[in-house]
Amino acid sequence: MMLTRRRLSALFLGVGLSLTTGAIAQEAAPKEFHIGYQKIGLIVVARQQGAIEKRLAAQSTKVQWVEFQAGPPLLEALNAGSIDFGYTGDAPPIFSQAAGGNLVYVSAAAPSGDGEAILVKEDSAIHSIADLKGRKVAVGRGTSAHNLLVAALEKAGLNFSDVTPAYLSPADAGSAFANDSVDAWAIWDPYFAIGQARNRTRVLTTSGRTIDVSAYFLANRTFAGKYPGVIAGTLTALSETASWADAHRDEVARALASVTGIPYEIQKVAADRTQFAVHPLSDAIQSSQQATADRFHRLGLIPRAINVRDAVWAPPPT
Repeated sequence: MMLTRRRLSALFLGVGLSLTTGAIAQEAAPKEFHIGYQKIGLIVVARQQGAIEKRLAAQSTKVQWVEFQAGPPLLEALNAGSIDFGYTGDAPPIFSQAAGGNLVYVSAAAPSGDGEAILVKEDSAIHSIADLKGRKVAVGRGTSAHNLLVAALEKAGLNFSDVTPAYLSPADAGSAFANDSVDAWAIWDPYFAIGQARNRTRVLTTSGRTIDVSAYFLANRTFAGKYPGVIAGTLTALSETASWADAHRDEVARALASVTGIPYEIQKVAADRTQFAVHPLSDAIQSSQQATADRFHRLGLIPRAINVRDAVWAPPPT
């Protein structure tokens, strides 16, 4: 169920934090609020509409937007304090927390669903995930697509060691896929839609068919502790934007195209298969994220076991 403004307010009021602009104004207002984003999703729509800027206008906080190609570099910036808030898939915060990152989960977003997939060329001899054994797969290390690849292989009875991962950025992976330097590509929208537009492809599986995970809104832990009202107000703005976006797919695609420069036709494909929602960090969502973290530790992909709940934001009472 999507978290409406009323439900979001009730959630934070339960721990004593009002989401009104008045509550935000009562705390020391930061001069700037730096938000990291990628080329897809709810946060880009909120940027195009100025939803967060409007929510923070009363305190004269200037919103600065910083673009990233993938989640891991966004989390590096969040840990360093170069940005204060951002959105990624499930895997990047796990890798960051395992490395001692200064982050907190502040809310869950809708899962990638059919907007993240493992692709092969249409004429490839690979017709199933099991056929990936012994093959080279392009994937971003520590990304949500990394988790999709691991989970899909396990579901097919394979180990991650049965494939050769080519750890590449989305742009480099797209080039490698196009020139057949790799056999398959695990990727998310809009790069997924770009890959389909530029190549004749087949989809082996998607996140929606493979694994039940969420994406996340994250904050720098120090910033969230100092400015909880800014975080809460931003989540309210995102929730309101989600309600609008879910009913206006064509306008969403145009908004995404205007912000990212990716053609409308490609963003329309991505927008039509994107889910727009803001969810509380329920026990079920936290347990699912913990299962992903445990999988990565078991495979030696992160250096130590972590407790996801240690990084879940608890707004202080006012």
